Amino acid sequence: MSSSRLLLLLLVSFMLLGHSLAKTRHFKWEVGYIHWSTDGEESVVMGINGAFPGPTIRGRAGDIIVVELTNKLHTEGVVIHWHGIRQFGTPWADGTAAISQCAINAGETFVYRFKVDKAGTYFYHGHYGMQRSAGLYGSLIVDVAQGENEPFHYDGEFNLLLSDWWHKGSHEQEVDLSSNPLRWIGEPQTLLINGRGQYNCSMAAQFSNPQLPQCKLRGGEQYAPQILRVHPNKTYRLRLASTTALASLNLAIGGHKMVVVEADGNYVQPFSVQDIDIYSGESYSILFTTNQDPSKNYWISTSVRGREPKTPQALTLLNYLPNSPSKFPTLPPPIAPLWNDYKHSKSFSNKILALMGSPKPPIKNHRRIILLNTQNKIDGYTKWAINNVSLVLPTTPYLGSIRYGINNAFNTRPPPDNFPIDYDVMKQAPNSNATYGNGVYMLKMNTTIDIILQNANALGKGASEIHPWHLHGHDFWVLGYGEGKFNEKHVKKFNLKNPPLRNTVVIYPYGWTALRFVTDNPGVWAFHCHIEPHLHMGMGVILAEGVHLVKNIPREALACGLTGKMLMTNKHN
Repeated sequence: MSSSRLLLLLLVSFMLLGHSLAKTRHFKWEVGYIHWSTDGEESVVMGINGAFPGPTIRGRAGDIIVVELTNKLHTEGVVIHWHGIRQFGTPWADGTAAISQCAINAGETFVYRFKVDKAGTYFYHGHYGMQRSAGLYGSLIVDVAQGENEPFHYDGEFNLLLSDWWHKGSHEQEVDLSSNPLRWIGEPQTLLINGRGQYNCSMAAQFSNPQLPQCKLRGGEQYAPQILRVHPNKTYRLRLASTTALASLNLAIGGHKMVVVEADGNYVQPFSVQDIDIYSGESYSILFTTNQDPSKNYWISTSVRGREPKTPQALTLLNYLPNSPSKFPTLPPPIAPLWNDYKHSKSFSNKILALMGSPKPPIKNHRRIILLNTQNKIDGYTKWAINNVSLVLPTTPYLGSIRYGINNAFNTRPPPDNFPIDYDVMKQAPNSNATYGNGVYMLKMNTTIDIILQNANALGKGASEIHPWHLHGHDFWVLGYGEGKFNEKHVKKFNLKNPPLRNTVVIYPYGWTALRFVTDNPGVWAFHCHIEPHLHMGMGVILAEGVHLVKNIPREALACGLTGKMLMTNKHN
């Protein structure tokens, strides 16, 4: 037998072995409201199987995940989005109400079934109304396939899911945001680490400013911090994901350097930092080595970035064994960069580059869409808009209405690819009025799309906010960031050599961010600001590609609106 044929047989055998090792992992969940003490103040939160946050899903690349989800909310629908999972071949399982599926009605059960094709750090969350703000979220970890290895070594692993928390319920927040005049929800009362925070007290009271009383924790409370217990002179992987509704965060480990190795499920060139910025929708893996004084414990802190911080740091402990976890550090927690130190933030973003050997982007694009992010007024109501259109979702899911050619389900007039050339992004708009819309960017299959996210002045003078944008159904290459208004000259500075693949990217105040992706995944996909109130106020767009290629959509995914009527008619005919 020739060596080339032997090599081919070995390759086929290896592929078949990898396929046979993939598993189908089943989960049975009930979503309902529960009483829970997230931060020492009891609230009503949205839990899964009676607990908050939801259970962690863990599988290997190639596994099939099956979640049988029953809605026990009594009076409202629910869906769950599997953030970062691209849903190749299963766009109806993306978990976006009115886009990929109907909301699951009270008392009903829907089965999500999808493949986790790529190792990485992910999470899941509600994607109906503001249910993420209500606490509907949890972690989703995908390990490498059996027999494969990560491109880095570590001795142990931890997972931190970061979030923010208000004492005002999510329904009241929705009403506030939909009021005229706007009643802004304000800053969160507490930052949570794995669903746990401390309100009106501090673990580091002697260092707190303003002064807070010492938290009196026995360790059994629902809001007691989860301690990270480590051995000296070991290397640990720390998985981080942010499901915050509003806050951008900065995380640091007192006295320890961190090496970033993964971003949004994609390997990056390792680089060392003292602290890490993480925006809503992003995930990272960092490595740290326990090479400090083993007789001490150390703070792990998260702090607010990008907004004037009115929420205290969240703290937990890095506990060097055999020290007692009750032995608090003698030094204050790490101090975050100033909230508006965007130079620090941009420096971090620009250090994120793809690991050598990662897929490179196509050299040229087929279409460019520039999305202007503005704050506007519609009939006196405050809204966020993209190219002067504030998104309002239809009653019939796009996936069904486009796939089956149903008329009048949404506005078929395409939304604009650009904004007026004379628009000054650095100043308040002379006309702040916008319109509602639910049109779709129809993209040709297997083409290369560039999207330029263009930030601008909001309604207030001298106001421009951070917006983390998340794309469903795809990873994209981040080609670059820039200041002011994007123009053709900036294209020459695009990074086509080693741009990172991400599913979430930040756009800085008065700046732009360029990204590129290939339309290789038939379906209808949301692309939106991951700040929950901003999406609620219309900050998103809808992309569709190759919908005619989508097969075997479950009937229950589309049993509402005009598709529901169609399915009922076909059933009786």
